[in-house]
Amino acid sequence: MEKIIKIISAIPVFRGLSEDSLNQVRKIAKDRFYDKGRIVFSEGDEGDGFYVVADGSVKIYKVSAEGKEHILHIYGPGSPFGEVPVFSGQKFPANAEALIKSHLLFFSRQTFVDLISENPSLAMNMLAVLSMRLREFTIQIENLSLKEVPGRLASHLIYLSDEQKTEDKVLLPVSKGQLASLLGTIPETLSRILNKMNSQGLLEVDGRSIKLLDTHGLRELAEHGKI
Repeated sequence: MEKIIKIISAIPVFRGLSEDSLNQVRKIAKDRFYDKGRIVFSEGDEGDGFYVVADGSVKIYKVSAEGKEHILHIYGPGSPFGEVPVFSGQKFPANAEALIKSHLLFFSRQTFVDLISENPSLAMNMLAVLSMRLREFTIQIENLSLKEVPGRLASHLIYLSDEQKTEDKVLLPVSKGQLASLLGTIPETLSRILNKMNSQGLLEVDGRSIKLLDTHGLRELAEHGKI
């Protein structure tokens, strides 16, 4: 119980709430458990609530008409997802699947709206979260449309470094195949780029662990998009 309350208190939507309010949030949160590979929701499903990852990892993805999967986001512990369509009154625009065995917290739209009426500060927090999501999508669109794959990769490694609070090493939370999908490329292209960046002294790859040997060079690459 205390672990879940701690996770909830760190989520931007619930940040700054009193202990009593956090307990109210915990009461309306429904525990849902998913094995690896289980679908959380599918594109076109009614957005009847949103989720928070308490433990595990979830990927958000779309599938093209040709059956090709493209990963949009990967969320770990403490991350909310599915909140945008829920509060815009729309259906889920993508699919969500558990990457590993995961424990999720589900908040139904109606119960959360009722909670907002009792805690108006939640409305401001939700606006901040939705604004952050808009910024994330803007950056993603910019990366995919304006940068070549090396720049996208460098940007993602810098993002992981900031998220994991490490300066010279990051641990990939997904396989290289899934990373390729997230960056809008194919595994073979990603491998060639990693090898080239390794030969140029920018990084060193050891499985899912990547040493960032030249963070300045990576930031330059992330900005200009080309090696």
